[in-house]
Amino acid sequence: MTLPRPASPDGADRAFQVDLRGLVDLLSHHLYSSPRVYLRELLQNAVDALTARRGLEPDAPDGAFGIRLFADGSVVRVEDDGVGLSEADVHTFLATIGRSSKRADGIAEQRGDFIGQFGIGLLSCFLVADEIHVLSRSARTPDAPAVEWRGHGDGSYSVRTLPASARPLPGTTVTLTPRSDTGEWTRPAQVHALGRHFGSLLRHPVTFSDGTAGAAAVSVNPEPAPWARTFPTPGSRSRALAAYGEEVFGFAPLDTIELDLPAVGLKGIACVLPEAVPAGRRHGHRVHVKGMLLSEQADEILPEWAFFVRCVIDAESLRPTASRESLYEDDTLAAVRDALAERLRAWIARAAASDPELLGRFLQAHHLAVKSLAVHDDEILRLLLPWLPFETTDGHTTLDEFARTHRTVLVTSSVEEFRQVAAIASAAGLGVVNGGYTYDHELVHRLPEIRPEASVADLDPATLTAHLDPVDRETELAASAYLALARDALAVFDCDVALRTFHPASAPALLVDSREARHERTRSQLAREQEGGLWGDILGALRQEAPRAQLILNQLNPLVRTAVAIDEPELARTSAEALYGQAALLSRRPLRPAESSLINRSFLDLLAHALRKDS
Repeated sequence: MTLPRPASPDGADRAFQVDLRGLVDLLSHHLYSSPRVYLRELLQNAVDALTARRGLEPDAPDGAFGIRLFADGSVVRVEDDGVGLSEADVHTFLATIGRSSKRADGIAEQRGDFIGQFGIGLLSCFLVADEIHVLSRSARTPDAPAVEWRGHGDGSYSVRTLPASARPLPGTTVTLTPRSDTGEWTRPAQVHALGRHFGSLLRHPVTFSDGTAGAAAVSVNPEPAPWARTFPTPGSRSRALAAYGEEVFGFAPLDTIELDLPAVGLKGIACVLPEAVPAGRRHGHRVHVKGMLLSEQADEILPEWAFFVRCVIDAESLRPTASRESLYEDDTLAAVRDALAERLRAWIARAAASDPELLGRFLQAHHLAVKSLAVHDDEILRLLLPWLPFETTDGHTTLDEFARTHRTVLVTSSVEEFRQVAAIASAAGLGVVNGGYTYDHELVHRLPEIRPEASVADLDPATLTAHLDPVDRETELAASAYLALARDALAVFDCDVALRTFHPASAPALLVDSREARHERTRSQLAREQEGGLWGDILGALRQEAPRAQLILNQLNPLVRTAVAIDEPELARTSAEALYGQAALLSRRPLRPAESSLINRSFLDLLAHALRKDS
């Protein structure tokens, strides 16, 4: 259903009134990231005008039409040899906000050839100047007169027709008189730098001049991008691509990956970072559209797992947003992202197959990125899982090497559990992998897919304690009184106490306690506290027999042998608490407040006992 448009009181329609100053403020604070974009917009308009001129004169020689930048501190000028504007065009396109000349009759069907699509670019000049002066002459009509347009920041403008001699050749010149507070963006050196920044890959010749007497204009884009040039050898091409990547990004790439998607007119390179980056940090990529720099922070061009590369690309068919500072998320961008991801996978596969030295350096820096990819990509898993480094009881090594030594690979579910058992498991001959890091637990369990002869199992307390040697019956009986006192002292922590022998002998005790067991005990305690209510009934139904922690004392340790012989009950309890606290500290897990209190109290009690004995 369409509602009728409300009429004004006298029945006549009224036009919207636009406050140009307010609109410019909106653009500067919410659409464009910086006033510097004014030069990009002027360059873009010039490029689109040249594209239209080329459509009118397809047989013109290459380089016949170009763009000239000028800045001397008092004015900024951008001149092009493009299609130009007639007086009717000026009224239609320069005086109507949002109306783009790319919608004009005769070229609307060619809009895909143009960078700009939104018809608001010229307004960006009001970010640095209060007046815009445009002098243009149309190439569509022979002997067309020149047309002058002056736009002001208050929303007013004037148009007048001038003799053809005012501009002998077709094209457009835009002149800005900068405000005093915009020198940061309009001084000559900055205009030159911005020209290179935005236009270094433009296909049309762009030059810059600062009006210095006798100084020749300098080229802003003296040569094409390296991927668009030919080289005598593959090696010289690779070196040129790497040098370009270093110039753009400021680091020497570990390697460069050429990117070429003809379907969307995309070319460029991905530079492999030589050092690791924090997981999840996504570096921005430089994206050019038809040669014009669109964004330096376009992280949407690659999937999240590809944080080991930075890209610079130039594309024909990607759509910029209205601000032309990012890419429009559509099916084309999604397809490009998938295709570029496939190029990165192919590079990893080639390195694995033909360049183990490069692969080793890559994995040393970026194993986390590859692990995240291997979790979801069976081909990468098959190629690289044996090469990926893991933390194990044999040190940092690959699963391939580790599986050769240990028939059964045990894996912990957390870093904390690995640190608890690593030294003792190693002394017992157990092969344990730290599965607590991101992706590691899942990847280790997939090892049999690559090595069918390998066996993988989760490490649980029973597996470890089964490899600890029991003490003889006489020793067990002699220590029984001490063990009973120790169990009573540690009952508050749901901790049992046992006496075993294990290596290394320097370890007095081992605290075996998983994170899941602690959570279960916490839930059981909460259920007991909530007995009788609805919440208590629910928790009671979920309650299981809470697994207890276990403090395993090492009979081979001299300190433990001395402790189990203590016949003074209070001192025995204190020594058991101290052994528990020391084992909890060695596990490197977060301590509960009661455990911190116990560690402090047992230390002070032992210190007081020692002082009394010496006095």
